[in-house]
Amino acid sequence: MSRKNIAIAGLLTAICASVLAVSLTSRPDKGTDGLRQGTEHPVREHSLKKTALVQDVYATEKLSRADAGRDLNAMLTETEGKRAHDVALYAEKLQRSHGHIAMLMWIDFSSGTVRTFKSVPPEGTPEQQRLLRQYLNAAKSAVKKHQAYESPSFTVGERKYFIMSQRSRDGKLGVLALIDQTLLNRVAEHQRKNLRLIPYPKEGHFRVESVHTDTLQDITVKTGHDNENASHFYENEIVVRFREGHPKRGQLQTISSDIHCAAPRKLGYAYIFRSPDMTYSQLKTYFHYKWRPLYTEPHYLYLTNDVNGENTAEVITPNDQLFSAYQWNLPAIETSRGWNLSKGSNKVTVAVVDTGVQADHPDLKGQLLSGYNAISNNGKPDDDVGHGTHVCGIIGALVNNTEGVAGISWYNKILPVKALDSSGAGTTYSVAEGIIWAADHGAKVINLSLGNYADSQFLHDAVKYAYDRDVLLVSAAGNDNTERPGYPAAYPEVLAVAATNASGERASFSNYGDYIDVAAPGESIASTYTGSQYAALSGTSMASPHAAALAGLVRSLNPDLTNKEVMDLMTKNAVDLGSPGHDKYFGWGQVDIYKTLQAASGGEVPLELWPQHVREKIKLLERKLDTSP
Repeated sequence: MSRKNIAIAGLLTAICASVLAVSLTSRPDKGTDGLRQGTEHPVREHSLKKTALVQDVYATEKLSRADAGRDLNAMLTETEGKRAHDVALYAEKLQRSHGHIAMLMWIDFSSGTVRTFKSVPPEGTPEQQRLLRQYLNAAKSAVKKHQAYESPSFTVGERKYFIMSQRSRDGKLGVLALIDQTLLNRVAEHQRKNLRLIPYPKEGHFRVESVHTDTLQDITVKTGHDNENASHFYENEIVVRFREGHPKRGQLQTISSDIHCAAPRKLGYAYIFRSPDMTYSQLKTYFHYKWRPLYTEPHYLYLTNDVNGENTAEVITPNDQLFSAYQWNLPAIETSRGWNLSKGSNKVTVAVVDTGVQADHPDLKGQLLSGYNAISNNGKPDDDVGHGTHVCGIIGALVNNTEGVAGISWYNKILPVKALDSSGAGTTYSVAEGIIWAADHGAKVINLSLGNYADSQFLHDAVKYAYDRDVLLVSAAGNDNTERPGYPAAYPEVLAVAATNASGERASFSNYGDYIDVAAPGESIASTYTGSQYAALSGTSMASPHAAALAGLVRSLNPDLTNKEVMDLMTKNAVDLGSPGHDKYFGWGQVDIYKTLQAASGGEVPLELWPQHVREKIKLLERKLDTSP
């Protein structure tokens, strides 16, 4: 008997020694039917997305003001009774990590000392300078009267600012700051892309072309609405998987000579060739007639997809500054009750394949592993967009540290993988490489807040590679309010996540379709952002990490469950929001952290999943034995 058969026979023997009992489970209680029809008129859709953008900018401004107030209050507390040198060191450190603090003034009323740190007055028109002085004087006057002060936003030059001042409780110290609000412009620009309010990506870089996803006929993307029918790819590149496996060196040299290319990039089973003078169509014809490959396809671009029961468990309310006022999303999915059952484990890693992360963000300290950069192999996975940092914060921002926001997981480590560049876009190769790298480096869950409408066999190979290694993959459905399946969300190995709003309705921008598995909060989600700041963003990109974080909590609580079993628990314990059972707008419903963890608790496989668990374990063992030397 072969080693493989012996192993399987042993497992079956152990299974047969057990007494199996199967119970039927009732369907989750119905929630409010917040069903909203899709296929909005383009003008109406554009209006709804603009409303979401304005809402995100407004919420981000409130977050930034609350965070600035906390920073000033912390400075007053930490510098009380300190020498001037120590005060200067604290101010330097604060401004270095918070670049948006354009000017910082510290006042010691007991000695009459006033110190100004890193102050470069912004240049503007005489009227703008007059307004700046007016608000500055108002702040000084307020702090002298033992009052806090906060100015409205105002513009100097091309930037927006506000001024804030506070005084210590004992009245001995005061602090005043000029806060740069460039963050608001960044969030607005980010959401114009993320919600597809503008044509995106811009064509021209490596001759990016747009085609109709079904016909591959040329299409010009003139408006954000056009994105729902478009896929984007590099016109002078092609992905090839050879029928015989891997070509020999001589064959690669022949190809290089024929199409005038350098050495191809190889990942998994496939190769990417780039020709300086041949189009995709010409490359496809060449490979089809001369090499008869298993498949050829364009090198696609993938874009960011950012847009109560009778529970008796104690509600855990963290002390994070922005939690109670701004994080509606966590109570909506019973996170606070779920924390009684699982807060995660540092032995279960959640990978975020995205734009990277701000590694030194104060609210992510100690939560991040070193990660990988698939855009620049030698570089760190630094976030030059903000999207990846936001996603990471939803999953694992520090909890109970009095700083910023609370993540869903307290202890799961986050593995940042940069697969999208500074424009917020990445290729089939970079995303596939990111997935495979994460699977090979210990990820048990991978979040993919990105997508395209092209069904790429190359990307699907990478997804199956990770899935076959028991990784649970979660992906955003997309932000075009369309029923067209988006990938990788629509692959059967992936948990596809749609977005809901605070009323439990489908978010107006959220894609939908029969492939949707679950829904999660996705409107004005507060989280970490680059520049050691916080932002509120909307998109299925924000919904997906809610589900990914839940998967991390489940795998921490019950590590014996396979990826398929965790997915089944998440869907069976979702709160039904639409038509009874599965529907194309919410899938099986909105994720419920408490109910799902209840079903997964006990340290053993839930009885209802035992027969399936046996089958999944056999399949997993077969795959491991097939791939072992």
